[in-house]
Amino acid sequence: MLAAAVGLLVVVGCVTTVVVETRGCRESLKADEAKVRVGRWDPPEDLPNIGEYSEIHWQARALGNPCSLVPGPTDWEHQGVAVLRPQDARTLAEQFEFVPFAADKPAESPHSRTPAGVWPSLVSFLPTEPRWLHSQAYDETSPSPGRRVVFLDVEHQTLLFML
Repeated sequence: MLAAAVGLLVVVGCVTTVVVETRGCRESLKADEAKVRVGRWDPPEDLPNIGEYSEIHWQARALGNPCSLVPGPTDWEHQGVAVLRPQDARTLAEQFEFVPFAADKPAESPHSRTPAGVWPSLVSFLPTEPRWLHSQAYDETSPSPGRRVVFLDVEHQTLLFML
């Protein structure tokens, strides 16, 4: 009987510890996802040919549950805004044949991610009246084909990326 009671206390203690650890993980995750980062984008291959940008702001969000007790990787989604040098913005637009993005015709978009879906914490880093261009060829450039969606405003030298 004593052994059963001790065993029950051990199980309850483990469950309590797991709940506290999971809650702590969720709180940490929420804070981490809210953070707007300004460090250089790594790996730079995800955003090829953008040159030496002068500033960048980006965020990451978990697509799965990294706080789960089930082991395994969690995929992450990223959004960011980079300010390019004027010559790099022009070169990028020409090299990958960026064309005007029709925000008023989302059904014509080859993907579901658009500038309208930018995360609220990043909106203040976007131009007030952007003239977004899009390039399917750039989105499909290695190493991230199918995962990358980028919009470029050459006039404001602004690159909006969604990975």
